[in-house]
Amino acid sequence: MNQPNLTLKDFASDQEVRWCPGCGDYAILKTVQKLLPALGRPRENQVFVSGIGCSSRFPYYMNTYGFHTIHGRAPAVATGVKLANSELDVWVITGDGDGLSIGGNHMIHTLRRNLDLQILLFNNEIYGLTKGQYSPTSRIGTRSPSSPAGSIDPPLSPCAVAFGAGGSFIARSIDTHARHLTEVIGAGHAHKGTAFIEILQNCPIYNDGIFEPVKDRQTAPDFRVEVEHGKPVLFGKNNEKAIRLDRGSLTLEVVPADSDDVLVHDETNPALAQLLAAMHGPDFPIAIGVLYRRQQPSFDEQFSRRKGKSRQGNLGALLLSGNTWAVT
Repeated sequence: MNQPNLTLKDFASDQEVRWCPGCGDYAILKTVQKLLPALGRPRENQVFVSGIGCSSRFPYYMNTYGFHTIHGRAPAVATGVKLANSELDVWVITGDGDGLSIGGNHMIHTLRRNLDLQILLFNNEIYGLTKGQYSPTSRIGTRSPSSPAGSIDPPLSPCAVAFGAGGSFIARSIDTHARHLTEVIGAGHAHKGTAFIEILQNCPIYNDGIFEPVKDRQTAPDFRVEVEHGKPVLFGKNNEKAIRLDRGSLTLEVVPADSDDVLVHDETNPALAQLLAAMHGPDFPIAIGVLYRRQQPSFDEQFSRRKGKSRQGNLGALLLSGNTWAVT
């Protein structure tokens, strides 16, 4: 059956979008609503699952199926949705607090199982909904209502967590970089397995400008690098700088672009991908793009095959089998 030609308006719900003015969530929402028609999938096949936080209002604003679940449990609910109907496109919408604090356990096990779904983690390095407490990704020294003298906790790296959990698709993008974000989310959707995408997102109320060097057009060429498989890792206003691997110390270094042995991005090499993901200022640019990708069977595919081979069971016989006793 031919699918109707859908547009952005078909994926926008009738709910008033209620985020703070200037919030990066607006840009991410618009990017996703623009992308979905291009995927060529029926609207009724889309399911957005969220936890708790500013980002977790996302399902209200999508004219699709969705669940606004409880704190940190979106990956668990999304797992159930995908296993119940593998034909659905399942999207997990979460934040750095929701996904990496109370939801860290569920996030890790979803990644290691490699279910065929997309996880969009909005990282603004703060708890926005609950009024600005420091989050698992907040930098040391972050001043907040819960850390007036400055946080002393070392921050988690979302991508490092995904690598440690055995993620098969790990990427990073920016809320207001619409072209790049569209390409990265589209690549994540095409991946058969769990696609983990960290999105650097601005909170104008409690952590305004935290990513400004990476986002501002004047400074971004020196503070971010767009990695692409098979291409040299170059950055700067005129691509005059490059990243090179020091093979003696197995660390990265910044060198002139015309240097020998400039690093070429290989998204299938987990060691190099982790080094790129760990880069941060002021000495290194932040890497955005598809950092790592490998193909392996998804959990839902294996689950469906095993389910198809299993014989019809008898619950009554199972309960009365083996060692049983009667309570009188």
